[in-house]
Amino acid sequence: MNSEMMEALENLEREKGISRWDMLEALANALVTAYKRMPDSAEEALVEIDEETGEIRVIAQELDEDGTVVREWDDTPSDFGRIAAQTAKQVLMQRIRDAEREMKYEEYAGREGDIVTGIIQQTDQRYTLLDLGRVEALLPQAEQAQNERYEHGSRLKAYIVEVRKTAKGPQIVVSRTHPGLVKRLFELEVPEIVDGVVEIKAIAREPGHRTKIAVASNDPHVDPVGACVGARGSRVRMVVNELRGEKVDIVPYSDDPAEFVMKALAPAKVREVRISDATGTAEVIVPDFQLSLAIGREGQNARLAARLTGWRVDIRSETQQNEEPEEEFAEGEWVESATGELVWQPAEGGETISAAEAGYEVAGAPDAAAAAAPADVPVEAGDAPEATTPEAATPEADGTDGADDAAAPADGAGGSDG
Repeated sequence: MNSEMMEALENLEREKGISRWDMLEALANALVTAYKRMPDSAEEALVEIDEETGEIRVIAQELDEDGTVVREWDDTPSDFGRIAAQTAKQVLMQRIRDAEREMKYEEYAGREGDIVTGIIQQTDQRYTLLDLGRVEALLPQAEQAQNERYEHGSRLKAYIVEVRKTAKGPQIVVSRTHPGLVKRLFELEVPEIVDGVVEIKAIAREPGHRTKIAVASNDPHVDPVGACVGARGSRVRMVVNELRGEKVDIVPYSDDPAEFVMKALAPAKVREVRISDATGTAEVIVPDFQLSLAIGREGQNARLAARLTGWRVDIRSETQQNEEPEEEFAEGEWVESATGELVWQPAEGGETISAAEAGYEVAGAPDAAAAAAPADVPVEAGDAPEATTPEAATPEADGTDGADDAAAPADGAGGSDG
C-alpha cells in the first residue's frame, strides 16, 4: 500500500504540478491529527514518512516544562495502515482541489484590464455568469449596460475589473460599461494601436448610448482617425457591433485646448472657443442652427466633450453671445460707509457696491436719500433720488452675457441633438 501511495504522489506531481514534498508534509500533519483522536495516544507526537518506501511511523514525545523533548518512542498503532490510507485519500483530494484553485487564480491574477470572451450561462436580476472555460466570470448588474440583453448560450466580450481569491477558487469580476472595454476592442481591430503608431489619448463613455475617443498619431504619415475608422468604416463597425449598437465618435487629439474642445464637440460645427484657465471653462460659440446639435440630446454631446477634454464646456449661440442683458441688483439699501462713500448694501448680506462701481452719477451730499437706487429696487414715495441725468438711475451694462440657461456645462447640459 505504501509503495502504491508513493507512486500516486509521483503521478500527481507530474499531472497536476503539485510538489510531492508538499503533499507528504500535508499528509504527515493530517496523520498526527488522526493519531491524537485514538484512545491512549500521547499528547505530543509527530509522523515520519519514508520518502523512498512510504513507510509511516508515529513518534510519541514527552516534553518538559520548557517544551524540550526529553523522551521519544515509536507509538505506531497496529491498525494505523488503514487509518493512514483513509487519511491519505482525503488529504490528497483536498490538495488537488487547492492546487487547481491556485492554478486558476494564477492564470487570471494580474490580468485586470484585459478583455475576455465567454459564453453566457445564467442571468438574473443580480448578475450574469460567463463561462470562460476553466472558470466562470461574474458580470454584476452595476457593470451591465442598460440597453443590453444577454441571451443564454451567446458569446460575449467583457473587461476584467477585478480578480478575487476566495475559498472556492478565483472570482473574476468583469464589466460591459468600463471605458477600458472600448480601448481593448479597438486594440483588437486596429493593428496601429498595438504597434504604438496610433495612441488613444482619452475616452469618455455613457454605456449603451455613446462614446467619444480622442486619438493621436506618432507617425505624420498616418491619419489616426482614418486608422480607427478603417476602410469604409469596417474597423469601427466591428467595435460598434460588439457594443450592441452604441455610437462611437472618433476625434483627433490636440495639445491646443481650444482646438481639442472644438473637435470634441463633433459632429457640431463650432465658430469659436474661448479658454479660461482661471475657471477651467471653455466658452464655445456656435451658429444658431448648430446649438441643439452641439448640446446634444439631454446634454449628452456637451457632457461627453467635457469629460473627454477635462474642461467645463459652456455653449452659446451667436445670437445669445451678442445679447447684453441689463445687470440685476439684489434687494438692499444705500448706506454711508466709514469713509463717507455711498454704497449699496444687499439685504441678505454680501459685498457692498459703491455708487461709482454701480455706474451711477450722484448729485449733492453722499447720504442715503441722495443716491439713485437700482432700477429693480422700489423706492418709497418722497424718497426719490435726484440725478444729474435721466439715465443716472440705470446701471451701465458690464457686458455680462445673460444667456446662462442656454449654456451646456460639463455635467448637466440640456437640449436636443435633433
